[in-house]
Amino acid sequence: MPTTVLLTGASGYIAKHIALQLLNAGYHVRGTLRSLSRASEVTDAVQPHLNNASDLEGRLRFVALDLASDDGWDAAMEGVDVLMHTASPFPMVQPKNEDEVIGPAVDGALRALRAAKAAGITRVVMTSSTAAISGSPLPADDTAYDETNWTEPDDQNITPYAKSKTLAELAAWDYVRDHAPEIELTVINPGFVVGAPLGRGFGTSVAVIERILRAKDPMVPGFGFTAVDVQDVAEMHVAVIDKPGTHGQRIMTVDQFMWFADMAKVIKAAHPGRKVVTRVAPDFVVKFLGLFDPAIRSIIPALGKREKVDNSRAVATLGRGMRQAPKAVVATATYLIENKIV
Repeated sequence: MPTTVLLTGASGYIAKHIALQLLNAGYHVRGTLRSLSRASEVTDAVQPHLNNASDLEGRLRFVALDLASDDGWDAAMEGVDVLMHTASPFPMVQPKNEDEVIGPAVDGALRALRAAKAAGITRVVMTSSTAAISGSPLPADDTAYDETNWTEPDDQNITPYAKSKTLAELAAWDYVRDHAPEIELTVINPGFVVGAPLGRGFGTSVAVIERILRAKDPMVPGFGFTAVDVQDVAEMHVAVIDKPGTHGQRIMTVDQFMWFADMAKVIKAAHPGRKVVTRVAPDFVVKFLGLFDPAIRSIIPALGKREKVDNSRAVATLGRGMRQAPKAVVATATYLIENKIV
């Protein structure tokens, strides 16, 4: 019998890519959705990219689940071999009440793990973020962030999103240690994920590229991300399923740090006919604009900070170098332009 993977949040930007790679690797996928009305969105997104689209209805199925409710989890887990938990809120604008993102992230992770334990599932792959690694200052003795680093959840300068990812991942590791030692947990910690979406439904990271293309800002902030191609993130989730050496590991899946201006410049070079702002704003200007724009306000603590990261574990796990993040940025922009989203 083919291995069946329960993929939470199957309509998400990263999750669609994971579903595609799982299907192409021969797995069966049971995707969770808050509403089954979105099932066709996922199917239509992956179908054109499949190596073999035959019997897709038998290989890709969906169940309605809400991370905030216990209803339906037991039935959803029947016949499942692997839990892949990707669902978690990632807001463009940080909420005033941090519990709006922390509660769903932590409760959702624990709900999924409890259901896996009850069903006897022992292999779990969970999506976290570099936000759970690099949100706090690098210790003085370290030269680059790696999987041994943790964001300090009590740090007053971290965003609600970073706090939610940190607390959710900590809760997962604690649950496995204290209540389900039989579960073999691997956590994938991607950076800022870019690359062409599958279908028109996409999340916050793609919306950042959309913002650059719309030239909404007169200057770009002196702010950056440790970026990664969405295909690498999806491949990592699939690659670790059958790798016992990854059990109990965090894997920071990143390529390279890119300033916001770097992203704008590669987009402008690829699409010279478009108006793309590349001039960098002085920090005091960004702080002033942040008084009026919540999306800008959320990045102020990270202005001018370049993250140094060690992605050697990710490279070793995949057995190759990472796809180039600048190319993924361009692919994202090209998709948005060709599909007349901007």
